[in-house]
Amino acid sequence: MADFHQNGNIAQFHNLRQRPLEELVYEIETFAQTRKITLVLPSLFSELEGPALGNILDELRQVTYLHRIVIGLDRADESQFRRARDFFSRLPQNHVVIWNDSPRMKALEERLTEHGLAPEEPGKGKNMWTCMGYLISCQDSAVMALHDCDIVTYDREMLARLVYPVVNPNFRYQLSKGFYPRIGDGKLNGRVTRLLVSPLLIALKKVVGDRDYIDYLRAFRYPLSGEFALRTSLLPDLRIPSDWGLEIGVLSEVWRNLGRHSVCQVEISDAYDHKHQEVSEEDAQGGLNRMSTDICKAIFRKLAADGTVFTANSFRALKATYYRVALDLLEFYDNDAKMNGLTLDRHREEKTIELFAENIMVAGHTFLAKPNEAPFIPNWSRVNAADPSLVAELKAAVAADEAEFAAMPF
Repeated sequence: MADFHQNGNIAQFHNLRQRPLEELVYEIETFAQTRKITLVLPSLFSELEGPALGNILDELRQVTYLHRIVIGLDRADESQFRRARDFFSRLPQNHVVIWNDSPRMKALEERLTEHGLAPEEPGKGKNMWTCMGYLISCQDSAVMALHDCDIVTYDREMLARLVYPVVNPNFRYQLSKGFYPRIGDGKLNGRVTRLLVSPLLIALKKVVGDRDYIDYLRAFRYPLSGEFALRTSLLPDLRIPSDWGLEIGVLSEVWRNLGRHSVCQVEISDAYDHKHQEVSEEDAQGGLNRMSTDICKAIFRKLAADGTVFTANSFRALKATYYRVALDLLEFYDNDAKMNGLTLDRHREEKTIELFAENIMVAGHTFLAKPNEAPFIPNWSRVNAADPSLVAELKAAVAADEAEFAAMPF
């Protein structure tokens, strides 16, 4: 790797452009001979018609070290599944499209419901969880990488840098988390990290005191990034949140199971842009409005599980402290944008901070009202304990869907 230093309490690797991509790939190919790598792509059908996914596939076509690509396809009917199979057929690697809405997959979901183990809501978390179960059933990969399908600035170096720390047998890292500057179209992006997560963690430290978990999350340059790679030995015991707390939840699970020395973050790009969510001020169930509440609840639950006591007064103090910290940071962001010739709508960002402050209270009240709420999808170890045949039947269902439609002309 180009550079290394310790940021807070986890390893951080920078991309200093000192090493040719071909040299990095050659090493990964060597490691992949004994540590096979699978890439998971959770995708909505609508993303097949978006501006990003076509270029992502063109870049992936040039990647030689992947053992398999697993595409989890959501919100697709039968004709759309057939179109998706045709769309992804350009990939030269071994690949499979999991049709999450197929009759066979729905039947498996009913079986899970009978055991009380079915994911409660659709979304990226459920999609990723299903792909994990399929990968567990294959039993042939040592590393799983995952990234989103809406990255409009994607190039194959992102994937190489992401997987290198966990595929290298001489490194101890079990999870590699991607980070990058959030700049696009001349604007400073990354609103939820800048305006919610960063000031919230600072405020939590002021209100509840020093916590190793808070320091751990603060060490990540971009904790909400959708790009990570991990060793597949973690998959059976990994609990996946079903809501927008997915990324925070995965980091929390790795913290619980492994600790900070098994985690690193890697700069995978210096030019990253993807689809941006609307704030959705008027819709508490949409956009950044819903996302902010889910993220807050995920953090509160983890702190409570580690012994932090929250009361209504705690959340009132937290809201006030967060609001002051967020406004202070906003001034820094505004200065940073001006220094670098970027735009930042300060008025709109202040309104977003006000919304997030209210959502801290909403999340806090929800947490206090339902302290035993379990937003995590049961891990695959529990599924296997409840019904040892389900993992194999998941693999069989995916294969049957593929075989049935392979014989049909598009």
